[in-house]
Amino acid sequence: MTQPMPTQTLPPSRSMDDTNIEVSIVMPCLNEAETIEICIRKTLNCLAENGIRGEVVVADNGSEDGSIEIARRAGARVIHVKEKGYGAALTAGLDAARGKYLIMGDADDSYDFSNLMPFIHGLRNGSDLVMGSRFKGGIAPGAMPWHHRYVGNPVLTKMLEPDQ
Repeated sequence: MTQPMPTQTLPPSRSMDDTNIEVSIVMPCLNEAETIEICIRKTLNCLAENGIRGEVVVADNGSEDGSIEIARRAGARVIHVKEKGYGAALTAGLDAARGKYLIMGDADDSYDFSNLMPFIHGLRNGSDLVMGSRFKGGIAPGAMPWHHRYVGNPVLTKMLEPDQ
């Protein structure tokens, strides 16, 4: 088995040829100053430890708490999304991503960005979609409104899970 090529995470001010980026991690953001840095650091450390050339794209939706500056200092490429709403920020972030594979996660530190390899392996092995599940790893008390926890997410998870 061949080892992946070593990676060097470049500062967001330098550009890379699109073909050099294997994975883009997109994080929609609106006032996430308390958690954005740890999310970016976990992501970049995971990529570096596994020799993956990647980028973090923060799709900012009008933050006023310093999130933008924190994200840039931590090594993310920040794009500004004028159209309001989570969907608009996510769509713009995915459109701006330069990687062959796209991974998204919220910038509130509710996802384990240090554990990206199962997703990357799934994508490398030809999956069109690889989805994580909070239900298999546990949900912290208060981390999700009841209607998301007991209705929305279980229904979507069941619909998208492959037949067992």
